[in-house]
Amino acid sequence: MPTWNPIDYQKFVDHRLRPTLDLLAQIPLDKPSTVYDLGCGPGHVTRLLAQRWPAAAVTGIDSSAEMLTTAREGTPDVTFLQADIAQWSPPEPADLLFSSATLHWLDNHWQLLPRLVSHLAPSGVLAVQMPNNRDASCHRLIEAVAADGPWRSQLSKVRGWSAESAESYYKILAPLTHRVDIWEAEHLHVLEGDNPVFAWIKGAALRPYLDAFDKSTHSAFLTACANRIAVAYPKQPDGRTLLSFRRIFLIAQA
Repeated sequence: MPTWNPIDYQKFVDHRLRPTLDLLAQIPLDKPSTVYDLGCGPGHVTRLLAQRWPAAAVTGIDSSAEMLTTAREGTPDVTFLQADIAQWSPPEPADLLFSSATLHWLDNHWQLLPRLVSHLAPSGVLAVQMPNNRDASCHRLIEAVAADGPWRSQLSKVRGWSAESAESYYKILAPLTHRVDIWEAEHLHVLEGDNPVFAWIKGAALRPYLDAFDKSTHSAFLTACANRIAVAYPKQPDGRTLLSFRRIFLIAQA
């Protein structure tokens, strides 16, 4: 998992919450007792889960100490734990394992998702949404800049993120659960500010690349990325910038 800067990540929190709300609206649970937010980040989603199910024991899980500090400050009445989702397991079967924009950073979903499903209580739900836009211009441009500059050797082993196809997720989940619901959606984010698409990816997709640098050498790489992305995502006549973002959603009920 990359390291995270809560300030950068929260710049577009309203936009980042839109797919989370879409996923949350489809969860077929009335009164879950145990709810886990896997990859809780700064805690915005965890707070929503606690508000929807106030009687549940809600726990946020994240590997980033910086994110958890922000989460605890913003939602002091919820439990937050630092752990690697790839290794973590709940102390008892969970009614809901919820993960928004996190699992794409983890390897081997053919093993990861069955392991998570195995930790569900009877009729429990695994609910996941992830980016599914590796072919977007911003990602292709990052990869091109990484491969074309004095930093090329430093970045040659950087692992980005990936998601499987909808059909693959069905094959993973259907044999293990009695209900699987999978869909894809494309959100058009209307962004404010100067070069906002670059600011967006700096808070997420660029993190693995920045982790591979010494901080003192970030500047030239970031400038090259910013310049190319500004050209690829020009401002509209009203001064705003459009970012089309495709995501995949999974709900599996035990």
